[in-house]
Order: sequence, then structure tokens, then C-alpha cells
Amino acid sequence: MTASAQLDATLTALADPTRRAILRRLSGGEARVTEIASPFTMSLNAVSKHIRVLERADLVRRRRAGREHFLAVNPRSLDHAAAWIAGQRSLWAARLDALDALLREEDAATPAAEEKGSHL
Repeated sequence: MTASAQLDATLTALADPTRRAILRRLSGGEARVTEIASPFTMSLNAVSKHIRVLERADLVRRRRAGREHFLAVNPRSLDHAAAWIAGQRSLWAARLDALDALLREEDAATPAAEEKGSHL
């Protein structure tokens, strides 16, 4: 999967509150799929669909032990998304700082221009 496709999959997975709740639960450690599903008022099948989205985004890893399926968070995809967000934040912060400086210069020049106009 390309880096762009990976970022898309990660952001899509994080866009849903149920999937974010699953990740929060898994941040405390590995858990069985049935344990993950228990607090939700949806079917196990519906929770499994959310888990598959998280797996496709590589946010969750599955381990099988006999008939049990255990899930754990894979933070690497979150790290990539966080790095992209930080880069965007840095880019926009620099642009907004430049705009702020330009507006301050303009504001500082305006009273001087108005003063010159009043003396005419």
C-alpha cells in the first residue's frame, strides 16, 4: 500500500466513533474480539466489520489462539498519520504567521498614510 493510500485508510478508520472507541479499549492492552464487542449495542458481526476496517488500516493486529481471536493496537499507522498532521500544522502555522506579519505591517502603515492625508 502506498503511503498516501495508507494515510487515507488510517484517516477513514479514525473517522468513525465506534472504531475510535475500539482503539481506546485496545490502548489498555490486547483483548478478545468478544470483549471488544461487549459494550456495544450492535451485533458481533457489525463490530467485526469495524475491526476489519481497523485491520485494513493496519491500526489493529489480530492473533489467533485456538478458537479465540485477540486484538492489539499497532501504533505505527497512527505514528504515520500523526507525522502527516504535524507537517500540515507546521506548514499552516508558517503561512498564518506570514499573513499575521503582513497584516501587522499593513496596520502599522495605515495610520501613517491617514496622517499624511489629513495634512493635505
